[in-house]
Amino acid sequence: MKARWLSVPAAIALTFGVAGTASADLDLAKKSGCLACHSVDNKVVGPAWKDVAAKGADRATLIDKVKNGGKGNWTEITGGVPMPPYSPRVADADIEKLVDFILGL
Repeated sequence: MKARWLSVPAAIALTFGVAGTASADLDLAKKSGCLACHSVDNKVVGPAWKDVAAKGADRATLIDKVKNGGKGNWTEITGGVPMPPYSPRVADADIEKLVDFILGL
């Protein structure tokens, strides 16, 4: 009985810890200007991040797209609107955090 009671607080802490990280990553996305064109679940100008994650994007390629911009991968969704470059406006470490957040959806 004692072991079960000890595992409940641990599970609650883990749940809120993960939620806190996701919230922090979404706050970083807001601060970085990403939500002007993207959302987690729905297309805005660019594709929904869940769609990007589902497409199986390579982490290094996605980091490069966010840093340097690009177009052509989501033309049917964006209508040809390019992804603008976010480096150096957003720090490389933050871009990596954002990509990891997207790929983890």
